[in-house]
Parts: sequence; structure tokens; C-alpha cells
Amino acid sequence: MRFKLILSTVKAEITDKIVDAVKKEGATGATIIPARGTGIKEAKTFFGLTLEAQTDIIMLLAEEHVAEKLLTVIKTAGEFGKPGTGIAFMLPVEHVAGLESQMEKFKQKARDSYL
Repeated sequence: MRFKLILSTVKAEITDKIVDAVKKEGATGATIIPARGTGIKEAKTFFGLTLEAQTDIIMLLAEEHVAEKLLTVIKTAGEFGKPGTGIAFMLPVEHVAGLESQMEKFKQKARDSYL
């Protein structure tokens, strides 16, 4: 079984919307990591203090055959067509440990998708 790692950097206020959308499409879960970043525009300052909007990194491991669909769901739910909403990308995963308890579920889903 092959997996992809999908990473999304989004504004914190849309994190739940994205996670709910991917779970509806079959994702079994996600890890959310608080973060901060920089982009084309510099952060605003107020009396020497930087005012940055909270950013989250949404990380999820997906079976290869559903990863592209989940990436599209993230793009749609996060409204990535609008400037400054977020980015998402996928990376191949070579080895996975810790999913033994879920492997039978993954195998059954894979069999069902071919029927």
C-alpha cells in the first residue's frame, strides 16, 4: 500500500472547515500544527510589535489512490483561488510505521474501490 503526505498551510480560522471537508471525503484524521510564516507582503507592525495572523499546518497521510481527490477538496474548502488563503502540496511517502491497527480498514477500502 502506498501513501502520500499532504501538507496545507492555512489561516487558523479555516482549519476546521478544511479538516471537516477532508474527513467527509474519507480522510481518517489530520494533525494540526500551529505555525507562523512570511509571504510576499511583510507582516504589519504596531509600536514595534509584529502583528501576524495565526497560521496552521494541516498534515494528513492519505492512500495514494485518494490523495489527489483530497488535495482538490482542500483547495476548494480553503478557497485557495483567493489570494492569501493558503497553499497545499503532496509528497511521496516511502515507509510508514504505526498504522498497523488501521491496515485492515485500508485494505478493505482499496478492495471496495476496485469493485
